[in-house]
Amino acid sequence: MMGTAYWVEAAGRGALREAPVPVPGEGEVLVRTLWTGISRGTESIVLRGEVPLGEAERMRAPFQEGDFPAPVKYGYLNVGVVEQGPTGLVGQTVFTLFPHQSAFVVPSSAVAVVPGGVPARRAVLAGAVETAVNILWDASPLVGDRITVVGAGMIGCAVARLARGIPGVEVVVVDVDRAKADVCERLGVAYAHPDDAPRDRDIVIDTSASGDGLQVAIDSAATEGEIVEASWFGDRAATVRLGGAFHSRRLTIRSSQVGTVAPRRRGSRSTGDRLALALELLQDPAFDHLLTGDTSWRELPDVMAGIAAGTSPGLCHTIDWRDSE
Repeated sequence: MMGTAYWVEAAGRGALREAPVPVPGEGEVLVRTLWTGISRGTESIVLRGEVPLGEAERMRAPFQEGDFPAPVKYGYLNVGVVEQGPTGLVGQTVFTLFPHQSAFVVPSSAVAVVPGGVPARRAVLAGAVETAVNILWDASPLVGDRITVVGAGMIGCAVARLARGIPGVEVVVVDVDRAKADVCERLGVAYAHPDDAPRDRDIVIDTSASGDGLQVAIDSAATEGEIVEASWFGDRAATVRLGGAFHSRRLTIRSSQVGTVAPRRRGSRSTGDRLALALELLQDPAFDHLLTGDTSWRELPDVMAGIAAGTSPGLCHTIDWRDSE
């Protein structure tokens, strides 16, 4: 059986290739893809060939083929239906950390069943919400905290939506694009332009992947506040100003990365637990506001190129595979 997969062929150029799909063996499932989602930040870095040499192994996707910079089959937001496999899984809609491909075979342990209350297309956000869960585990907000999220992308919006559910917490999302005020309103959180970013924030989470965004985060934090850097810059440098009140205010900057469970929960939660929680949290229909585009798999190379070039705005763009062979 042959399927279709998307590959990064060279920096800035992607293409569709035929992909052999084997017969599933013992303990394996054959999944027919319904939708995949594009992780704008990470997949743009991959397509542009900006994965740092020293991070190439750590940044491998679970079912990646090929090596950075290219050719490489990369991606990790896949929702499909199990067509063959263990009886309890056949017919189930599942989320898998698999690249953009029409059909594939993986161990049954690699798929997570999508809860009945979560539409299949919304489920592609499981990776973003799982990342947001890990960021909040790292940040550990308290009741009544004042939280700023810098960057109203897919991850920043997911963090903001989850954080707003903590009693007494005040959440503001800061973004240079004033049009993002609309999605913030729909998510039930406040919006501010960097020029109007509130100060004295207990926790500031940067998801902007820009030096300017990190500087806004530093400038917004309260005395002894914490800045959680949740972006991935690839091989791009970030310049910030650490003079002024940075030291006198005793600020802390630390990273958050989804590759491992946050230390504060590592002893009690596995990555499987974290993903299951993310899928349950997606029962919230507000997450549909993060789905801002949908196109056929046939257009995937052009769509990915536009996103990587910055000419195709939006949050999560989904790819429809339902009519693929």
